Amino acid sequence: MDLKALDPANYEQQLAEKCERMRSMFAPFDAPELEVFPSEPKHYRMRAEFRVWHDDDDLYYIMFDQAQGEKVRTDQFLPASALINKFMPRLMEALRPHEHLRRKLFQVDFLSTLSGELLISLLYHRQLDDAWIAGVRALRDTWRAEGYKVDFIGRARKQKWCLDREFVDETLHVHGRPMHYRQIENSFTQPNGKVAEKMLEWAVDCTRDSHGDLLELYCGNGNFSLALAQNFDQVLATELAKPSVESAQHNIAVNNIDNVTIIRMSAEDFTDAMNGVRAFNRLKGIDLKSYNCNTIFVDPPRAGLDKATEQMVQGYDRILYISCNPDTLLENLQTLGETHKVTRLALFDQFPYTHHMEAGVLLERK
Repeated sequence: MDLKALDPANYEQQLAEKCERMRSMFAPFDAPELEVFPSEPKHYRMRAEFRVWHDDDDLYYIMFDQAQGEKVRTDQFLPASALINKFMPRLMEALRPHEHLRRKLFQVDFLSTLSGELLISLLYHRQLDDAWIAGVRALRDTWRAEGYKVDFIGRARKQKWCLDREFVDETLHVHGRPMHYRQIENSFTQPNGKVAEKMLEWAVDCTRDSHGDLLELYCGNGNFSLALAQNFDQVLATELAKPSVESAQHNIAVNNIDNVTIIRMSAEDFTDAMNGVRAFNRLKGIDLKSYNCNTIFVDPPRAGLDKATEQMVQGYDRILYISCNPDTLLENLQTLGETHKVTRLALFDQFPYTHHMEAGVLLERK
């Protein structure tokens, strides 16, 4: 990251440049007017990771400035949430005097929420002992007594200490409706909380007045599945990562949603199941033919959809596609565009001050 680029005064200009770039990229597909969802210009990231530098008695965070080619002391970090920035100096102040907490600490990961929870992971190049546990528990209890919802995880080689919880519980508001999501440490979540709300609202708007059921691939912790459930009779969603599936099941229950089913399997395996290539034990008791899915939602990794999944996706009347990599989205559109037309196009500025763009497209059968 170019740390000198982190200037709110430049935000509007960098967003305008992204908009022009995205319009140009999607022009060959006769895309409609671009819908733009900006970010807050500061304190927008709900998670952040920092290396730790030891300098005699001093201890501080560093980041690597790619533009300058050097490491930079980072006492505060403009993109990180206000809660993370509040606790960055407090944590260092608490760690510096205590050898059993600071020794061979090399990284700190913060995971925060819009609803005010904070999980701090401390990573070490040594094994953790009872003195570490006692010290970090005392620190946690002090901050909890002040009214903060904070917890700690300690990590070392083949070792993980979780004092209480390895997750935070987030609340996102979708058109005024609170949606509750458990987010597990080291599992994927949308980093920009406010833009994540806008993404959910856009997806809900795209699928209003839907008929039948929804199929979703790469559902994660059920982030989109639960918000979209209101627009469909049933939602069938797939996810491979076990912690994300467990979170999704919790989120289904805590939001009192009864029309979402989560299957733990990859998109590639599910494509094979849909095509009758092979049977899977994980699908026992689930009658795929009973679902009337004419809409499919995909939010794939940066590599995009594989060829088999592309072809499977083409079988649906409507395709809602969220992409963290517009380049691979464009590659997929070379195939999807043969049968479907882009009817909505959105830019979600998840990552201000970087070249990264989050895109959303709605495709409908020609």
